[in-house]
Amino acid sequence: MRGSATDPRRAAGPRRLRRGAGVVAAAALMLPLLGAAPSDAGPDDSADGRLQQAFERAAAAYDVPQSVLLGVSYLQSRWDAHGGAPSVSGGYGPMHLTDARTALATAPHHSEGSEDPRGDDARPALLPEAMPPKSAELPARLRTLTQAAELTGISAADLRTDPAANVAGGAALLAAAQRELGEPLSDDPAGWYGAVARFSGADDAATAARYADDVYDVLRTGLQRRTDAGQRVSLAAQPGLVPDTAPLRSAGLRTAATEGTECPATVSCEWIPAPYEEFGEGDYGNHDLGSRPASQDIDYIVVHDTEGAWEGVLDMVQDPTYVSWNYSLRSTDGHIAQHVKAKDVAWHAGNWYVNAKSIGLEHEGFLTSPDAWYTEAMYRSSARLVKYLAKKYGIPLDRQHILGHDTVPGTTTATIPGMHTDPGPYWDWRHYFTLLGRPFGPTARAGSGMVTILPDYAANRPEYTGCTTPGEPCATHGSSAVRLYSGPGETYPLIKDIGLRPGGGDSTTGVNDLGSRVSTGQQYAVAGREGEWTAIWYLGQKAWFRNPPKAPTAVPAKGLVITPRSGLDSVPVYGRAYPEASAYPAGVPAQSVSPLPYKLLKGQKYVVGDKVPGEYYYAVTFATDGHRVVVGKDMYYEIQFGHRVAFVRAADVKLSFQRLSPAGTAPPGAASAGRTDHR
Repeated sequence: MRGSATDPRRAAGPRRLRRGAGVVAAAALMLPLLGAAPSDAGPDDSADGRLQQAFERAAAAYDVPQSVLLGVSYLQSRWDAHGGAPSVSGGYGPMHLTDARTALATAPHHSEGSEDPRGDDARPALLPEAMPPKSAELPARLRTLTQAAELTGISAADLRTDPAANVAGGAALLAAAQRELGEPLSDDPAGWYGAVARFSGADDAATAARYADDVYDVLRTGLQRRTDAGQRVSLAAQPGLVPDTAPLRSAGLRTAATEGTECPATVSCEWIPAPYEEFGEGDYGNHDLGSRPASQDIDYIVVHDTEGAWEGVLDMVQDPTYVSWNYSLRSTDGHIAQHVKAKDVAWHAGNWYVNAKSIGLEHEGFLTSPDAWYTEAMYRSSARLVKYLAKKYGIPLDRQHILGHDTVPGTTTATIPGMHTDPGPYWDWRHYFTLLGRPFGPTARAGSGMVTILPDYAANRPEYTGCTTPGEPCATHGSSAVRLYSGPGETYPLIKDIGLRPGGGDSTTGVNDLGSRVSTGQQYAVAGREGEWTAIWYLGQKAWFRNPPKAPTAVPAKGLVITPRSGLDSVPVYGRAYPEASAYPAGVPAQSVSPLPYKLLKGQKYVVGDKVPGEYYYAVTFATDGHRVVVGKDMYYEIQFGHRVAFVRAADVKLSFQRLSPAGTAPPGAASAGRTDHR
């Protein structure tokens, strides 16, 4: 209750800190937090409890409930400090205090690949240049660290790099927001809803409210985890907590334009339409009108990162000469902008077959900045949107339907090297699918003939190069990706990808080189085992990765696989499932069914994601009267072939259920692997 034995509306006591004259006192008060006064440390101030102590002290210093401070921090960073590195929107430390001008000045604005975002052979390639963002003063949500420095007297450098100082800065911001709303600095977490909403930095009421709702969900549930710096932090559950939401109504925030959006009620969503306009003779943009799902099923959701900051990204999608996607998601608070209706086809994936059957989500972020982390607020908002879309359109929640842009196949041999590689190895697929309610885990016993790639994100730290300078090492960081070798050991060469390097060149450790790596949640058929190493079938080859039993990078799985049918030594692999030529009606040019340079060889197996008919959406004119959906009789299987998915004709292969380990490949200690019952 807000009215307790201690009156929450009491006058400010000596701990109550203000601007100006209070700065010196604030700086002095924060000395124990910064580690400048170790003699003040209590008996519980152990090495792995310092961050918990920092929350306790900052909460006491600024009269902010400790649970509120912990809840806000979790939604921003999951209590991680990221070694003082900024997030994708320039936020630092456990409280995600933003200093975008400092952070983004050195961010690598990288646009990997050179793909045609439409990927449609029926019209000229579209290769737009990235537009520079409009110059404008940074919004308040991107400069909260400066305000925290003014409130506390702590230097900007310390707020960026010292987790305890960062927590103190966050507490000061929450207290300031509470005062600005005319609310008391009480000990009751129920009375802080408005301040929590304002902390988000959102300029519209719906986003601020959704952010606060998420924080209070965290408070009701309670959490505990060990942070990236090895600190144990816990938040006790308050299951009956009901916040007072009234103060937010007097905050003066704008009302976002939500009419026409296709979003769940559990996210904040705004309609910022991409233009469907003609410009020049025969040119139009920046998407195609359609009538999905009546005309075509929506089978995929494609996860992208923006390679740019929010305001510039919105400028791009509103330009008719640029490209499009369906939704953008903001880092600081998880706010969503929808640009293209689900019934229409956005130009985002670089593969027209995938575009015509997918919805594209752009997340504010940078692929080649390993420490430019994604906020928990954005992960959660994205997961809610994907769950909603998957349920609405019947899209399975697995890695062959929830695609990264990096797993979309090239349409032809020529397009493979230019295909994009976002969201890259630092997107946390394991955490994302947990939020989707479909956590990855073993579905079979040890010795099964299939595996799901599942490294520990924080502990899995493969070396990459080229994040900022070609050939130079990237910062060491947790990763969803696992590297592959041509034999059971790291002294063997990396797997080669003849699509990326037709001349047979070697794969590299470059952050954008997908030739020799797999990703969390992807599934493959086992090709062999030797000691701590497991081999899978990958791009027509045996590919090996280290998979020790005590710290596995993959878990046993079961499911459907395909192999060439009897009498065939190999079958072709395709980047799209197009109909046979006889399926095209008059007036619609037949599209070539071009095989990729890979082969699926006799004796090899690949995991099946779906069975689909050959299909093509003919839409090459601004006027829609000539648009046609062509469906053929040829059926295809979508398979996990390499890092990217691919397609094979159903008539070329044999389908089977894979649950047993190939003969002679049982892992050490597995009993009777060939007779294991996985029912």
